[in-house]
Amino acid sequence: MATGGMTLESLPNELPLDFLSKITNNFSGELLLGQGAFGSVYKGILDDGVVAVKKLAENSPVPRDTIFANEVQNIMVLEHENIVKLVAYCREAQNKLVQSNGRYIIAEITDTVLCYEYLPKGSLHKNLFGESSSIDWDMRFKIIKGICEGIHFLHTLPSPVLHLGLKPQNILLGDNMTPKIADFGFSRIFGQDQTRKNTRSVVGSIGYMAPEYLYNGEISARSDIYSLGLIIMEISTREMNSSSTDQKHARKYIDGVKENWTLEKIMCEYIELEEHGFNQVEACINIGLQCVEIDQKKRPSIENIVNMLNKLPVSEESPCPREHKTSHFSVRDAEHQVKQDQCYKSG
Repeated sequence: MATGGMTLESLPNELPLDFLSKITNNFSGELLLGQGAFGSVYKGILDDGVVAVKKLAENSPVPRDTIFANEVQNIMVLEHENIVKLVAYCREAQNKLVQSNGRYIIAEITDTVLCYEYLPKGSLHKNLFGESSSIDWDMRFKIIKGICEGIHFLHTLPSPVLHLGLKPQNILLGDNMTPKIADFGFSRIFGQDQTRKNTRSVVGSIGYMAPEYLYNGEISARSDIYSLGLIIMEISTREMNSSSTDQKHARKYIDGVKENWTLEKIMCEYIELEEHGFNQVEACINIGLQCVEIDQKKRPSIENIVNMLNKLPVSEESPCPREHKTSHFSVRDAEHQVKQDQCYKSG
């Protein structure tokens, strides 16, 4: 598909609608990548690559002008490995023939389109729970750390950005399964000294929504932490949050993780792991449970979460003296062998 020599490198920030229509073959269903509450996403084919083109829906739960402002103002200038890159946008008014009250009239219709970097691996949700999902623990741990790094970047900006719509469907995977946070339509920018605010407009996926936001309209950085906790638990346990539309189902999911995911279960579910792997899984589940505390004051900050993750061992290397390490691992190795035998028998 010829685009007049337009390449990824030469794309201007603002694009005409006819150009976006051209690279998506008039927003063809054949190039449709997915649909969501905010609109439809299409593959846009350039001379030297591909972009993801999101055409915002007229019946979005958030007004298109608000979504457009949130995306362009909040993430256009952000550069981070774990944040999806918004590369261009279009906001163009045209006179169109539309039907109103049984009559056809000429009305000015504004098309709003956002253009992002293309991430062919799709959403985290698809990769976690799709039919062909097969992500090992090391990659899961890397994804958890990447998501946390992205949120840390957003929350520690001079004017912090709260996402307020975190869920596996809004995290995309790039090359080498690098997670990138996307869909900033619900996001808010906080002032430097602002820690919380209230809103009458409560929108999003209820199953990932912090209780104080859902019931009282109160938003803060801890709102994102609650959503993050559920995502961490889903990645770690390989079990899906029972419903993204019901807070009661989410609490049932949390209680199930708290009750069932003991060290014994971790050893059975991740039977191939060694000592450091068990430590990572156990720690991630515990971090996830801390993040979903009903009392928001008990939830860790993103700085604390990143620090906890970075302190976890990534191999069998240990700072402990060798003789102590050998003794320690011989006990755990014996426990592991017993658990393996039990898991095989129960399986």
